[in-house]
Amino acid sequence: MALMAISLQYLLHISTIFLISGALTLAQDETQFTYNGFRGSINKLHVDGLATILPNGLLQMTNYSMRNTSHAFYPHPVIFKPKHLSFSTTFAFAMYPQVPNHSGHGIVFVISPSTNFKHALSSIYLGLVNTTSDGLSSNHIFAVELDTIQTREFGDIDDSHVGIDVNSLRSIDAASSSYYSDKEGVNKTLLLNSGKPMQIWIEYDEAQMLANVTLAPLGHPKPSKCLLSKHIDLSTILLDSMYVGFSSSTGKVSNSHYILGWSWSQSGKAKDLDLSKLPSLPRIKHKKLSSNKLVFVLLLSVVLLLLLVIAGVFWFTWRKKYEELHESWEKEYAPHRLSYKDLFVATKGFKESELLGVGGFGKVYKGVLPSTGAQVAVKQISHDSNQGMKEFVAEISCMRRLRHRNLVQLLGYCRRKGELLLVYDYMPNGSLDKLLFDKFEKSNLCWSSRFNIIKGVASALLYLHEEWEQVVLHRDVKASNVLLDAEMNARLGDFGLAKLYDHSIDPRTTHVVGTIGYIAPEISTTRKPTTSTDVFSFGMFLLEVGCGRRPTGKQDGEEGAEALFLSDWVYNCWKRGEILKASDPRMEGDYVEYEMELILKLGLLCLNPIAEGRPTMQQVVQILTGNASLPDLPSEYNPETSPFWGGLCNIDSMPSSFPSSSGTSSLGVMSSINSVLHYGR
Repeated sequence: MALMAISLQYLLHISTIFLISGALTLAQDETQFTYNGFRGSINKLHVDGLATILPNGLLQMTNYSMRNTSHAFYPHPVIFKPKHLSFSTTFAFAMYPQVPNHSGHGIVFVISPSTNFKHALSSIYLGLVNTTSDGLSSNHIFAVELDTIQTREFGDIDDSHVGIDVNSLRSIDAASSSYYSDKEGVNKTLLLNSGKPMQIWIEYDEAQMLANVTLAPLGHPKPSKCLLSKHIDLSTILLDSMYVGFSSSTGKVSNSHYILGWSWSQSGKAKDLDLSKLPSLPRIKHKKLSSNKLVFVLLLSVVLLLLLVIAGVFWFTWRKKYEELHESWEKEYAPHRLSYKDLFVATKGFKESELLGVGGFGKVYKGVLPSTGAQVAVKQISHDSNQGMKEFVAEISCMRRLRHRNLVQLLGYCRRKGELLLVYDYMPNGSLDKLLFDKFEKSNLCWSSRFNIIKGVASALLYLHEEWEQVVLHRDVKASNVLLDAEMNARLGDFGLAKLYDHSIDPRTTHVVGTIGYIAPEISTTRKPTTSTDVFSFGMFLLEVGCGRRPTGKQDGEEGAEALFLSDWVYNCWKRGEILKASDPRMEGDYVEYEMELILKLGLLCLNPIAEGRPTMQQVVQILTGNASLPDLPSEYNPETSPFWGGLCNIDSMPSSFPSSSGTSSLGVMSSINSVLHYGR
């Protein structure tokens, strides 16, 4: 009996070891896997829709069927426990267009709580969501899209881009498809819809809450620089149990989408794909024309050729009409460039009837792009010098990536000899200054609208100064650069454009870029704009909106030299305890007194002649939203104790001499300085 008991105990021990080993093996399978091709994996993948595994092991997500979806998922759920959210994955793919230079739609790597996508739509929804579910936090979806269609509904940047998506197909970050060549030290453009195999790496570090996405041609070493790098907290998105895999769709025009291999790991770097074991791709085949169609095309070609010969002289005369300026360095910015012909047609040949306005940077025309039907504003800028143009075009491509609800979206650019054209979203309600100052324009600017506009512009400047990946200086904040959309929301425009003039001037001159009345006093000596100089301009903007008056010129109904400058006049009203007297008379007192007083005092605070005394835009936003109290205004600005005033004594450093002024306040001296700065617009 004792011997039997020992034997049973031994058997139980062996069984326990096998159970633990099996559990560890299963856990390992759920943690990492590698498919060097998918031959024999028909039962190891969950597929639906058009997805199928070809005999050579190639996973075909879509064929040339139109308006269809497909999905392929690892069949077992992956466990994402708290403090176990990091993962690494890589896969090889290729997209074959049915018709050259046309596309539809893309491949998405997705982490989802379910493999059931029966309610998802094809085309622009990529088989992930539908019109009602897009953007819902209950989706719990993290995805990386390889998109070959520019969908304005989702704010797509172009028709060949990579985007990071959370619960929606409106990407939280996106970049045109390209890769960094470590050997050459430059970014190289990739066309997703080229039929050429590529590899993508997607990695998430839970400690840094950082998602990195890297793209390269298949066989090229993984670049040292990522295409996308985005801070995101996946702990609120990923559930404990999730599925990983792919989604794809076609639309009116279709692609064949293929995945050659896939590797996944939650315990360190995903295992490299074995390129020698990956299945081969089929040859690119496009639909052939039938013999009748071929004859028709040939006859048509002959007719067209004859017409071209007849119209040769006419064409030679008119070709200059659409001529553009192209240089070799612009190739990498090709996705950001629009054709002059499209802009010419959009604006009806830049007809005077389409003219929206004329400013320091040139004329602005309303247009409708023939390719998309989208309404746009086309800014026509004269620029005879090529000095700095390469740097400025690089800045344009950078500015296209700025995404904020209170910024006018830059859509692209075009170049001609001596001319630069910038294309923006159209703002139907025009510029703010027209409603503020045009006596013949009926104003619907109630106080709540004005206060909302101020908060919108402040939010945009905070984004430019502190929240984007780089610091962007606006350099010309004023009412005429604030546009209003259909809902009267503020959109700050012309950000960064002042740098164009910096590039084309001699740095030895005393040229100062800006607008009279908005230029911070330290610019006259330092020549260097900062975030603090933007705050100064914003302060003058606050007074514009609250008072309904321009920065310089005689203030209606007021007497004395101080009335020539809005800042001095408001400052003196405050010192007399009558600051509400400075409010816009067109409102007839219909405003919230506390808010009006807050705006006018905050404007004076931002106009502090000492740069260090001005608040940051973060502090401004906190004050406007009631999350911080407004500091007390100084009763006097003392020139003798200010480090700025000492540097101002060298009047020879200014572009011209100061006119005489009888203004008594320190702000009056500041306004005098602004009145003589060179008007660089």
